[in-house]
Amino acid sequence: MRYGIDIGHNCPPDTGARGIKFEDNLTLDVGNRVIAKLKALGHEVISCKPDSAGTVRDSLSKRCSKANSSNVGVYVSIHFNCFNGQANGTEVFATSETGRKIAKPVLDEIVKLGFFNRGVKSGSHLYVLKNTDMPAILVEGCFIDSSKDMNLFNPEAMANAIVKGLTGKVASAPVNPVPDEEQNVDTTVLRLQKALNRLQIKDKNGKALVEDGAGGANTKSALEKFQSIVGIQQTGIADQATWNAINLILAKRIARPNHAGGVVVAYLQYRLGIEADGVYGPQTEAAVKSFQQQNGLTADGIVGPITWQKFIG
Repeated sequence: MRYGIDIGHNCPPDTGARGIKFEDNLTLDVGNRVIAKLKALGHEVISCKPDSAGTVRDSLSKRCSKANSSNVGVYVSIHFNCFNGQANGTEVFATSETGRKIAKPVLDEIVKLGFFNRGVKSGSHLYVLKNTDMPAILVEGCFIDSSKDMNLFNPEAMANAIVKGLTGKVASAPVNPVPDEEQNVDTTVLRLQKALNRLQIKDKNGKALVEDGAGGANTKSALEKFQSIVGIQQTGIADQATWNAINLILAKRIARPNHAGGVVVAYLQYRLGIEADGVYGPQTEAAVKSFQQQNGLTADGIVGPITWQKFIG
């Protein structure tokens, strides 16, 4: 098998989070061990981390281009989470069914080390998973600002778990999936109206929608406004792309600088009253921090559960 291993960040200005430890140090340590172990098992490995980049987007693009041009069979991006000092555990992101099947045994093996199981989750908001041509996963090994996780963390054990998961040694114990709003299949008009109201998208008259399940001109106008905000063709019809965007926002993924982008960030930018380009850059970070300060939250620029609560409940 030819693996594309992406050691997260480590390419200024694309740098990782800081907590009890520095993400760049951990991803580099674990990533290099994963590469060496896969090679020792006879696999071909392509290192996808670029040597330099002008911007974060350039860094992400180069990683995807390296994997795509090298025709790797599986792409693995290695990261560590950072949030509020209390959150802990491991989660693995994927965008396809094949990706999820690759992600699950990796998650299973890391959880065996004692980390809380946060589940296999949809990674359709992550640049490197959206722009690689092969099955791809992104591993968030654990939380670098969690004392619990850092006391458990050992780079050799983490690398062994990732490699064991990748090379087909699947855990025998079943893992209960973590509920994911992005997978919600309810596409009724009533849920659409409730979702648009929750997202605070008003109709053409500047009013919240009547949640009657009947649709009509007001619902259509609010839907067109939402489609415009997230960069979808303004049809006024709740097609698959529209529901994907709604569900992704309602899933309340953690959004932070140098990590998130796309419709989630475009929506946040709309709510913050700044230009909606879908890129979590310095302007967005400053606006998020200002919003957090105004709402009595820790102004860390990270849109996590508490900040999401202020945006959409």
